[in-house]
Amino acid sequence: MKILICISKTPDTTSKIAFTDNNSKFSTDGVQWIINPYDEWYALVRAIEIKEADPSTVLHLVHVGGVESDPIIRKAFSLGGDQGFRINSDIADSFFVAGQIAQVAIEGNYDLIFTGKETIDYNGSSIGGMIAEFLDIPFISHAVKFDMANGNAIVVREIDGGEEIDSAPFPLVVSCQKGMAEQRIPNMKGIMGSKSKPLNVVEPVDISPLTSVVSFDLPPAKVGVKLVSAEHPEELIRLLNEEAKAI
Repeated sequence: MKILICISKTPDTTSKIAFTDNNSKFSTDGVQWIINPYDEWYALVRAIEIKEADPSTVLHLVHVGGVESDPIIRKAFSLGGDQGFRINSDIADSFFVAGQIAQVAIEGNYDLIFTGKETIDYNGSSIGGMIAEFLDIPFISHAVKFDMANGNAIVVREIDGGEEIDSAPFPLVVSCQKGMAEQRIPNMKGIMGSKSKPLNVVEPVDISPLTSVVSFDLPPAKVGVKLVSAEHPEELIRLLNEEAKAI
């Protein structure tokens, strides 16, 4: 089996967020980048588990980004993966990214494509479905468990109030979330081996993005806590009603 794992980079959750160009562009100044946790902890680790159970499995990583993304891909290599592809382009929108990854998938003839359910910065949750549409293959989202039986994928996904069990033929695309696998930490052997794994730089295909950013807005600044004396509950009720709009 050949598995393609989509790897994206996101700002560390402690990074200070700011925007430039009249609030139309995310500022990368001083930002610490990490592997998107849904891609790392669930998609990549589940693929590694499949390879551990069947060593004939081939794992490839794919990422859309410039040369500054190489350390992120090498970090993913330290966990596992046989080789990687970096599509040498700035990110335009989800449609553009999905189209680039789909082209790599077409040329690689993969049986299974794993993505995280979303990135923790934009939370779009759209890449997996778009890749599947480009390839005209099945897509299963928000998977919490993945197994194989009788030549098909058996996928458990969360739904409102419970779980759904799906069966689908290969090839297919699956987006992964918490429950799919347990987080792993790279060991020294993996870190040293990541330096020599082949990372292929691929030029992007001609795909026009469908969307563009008009502007970003930061959430309102947090205000201080208001203390209300226990002797004046009517004041608490007034604040909840008139200011907090909670009642």
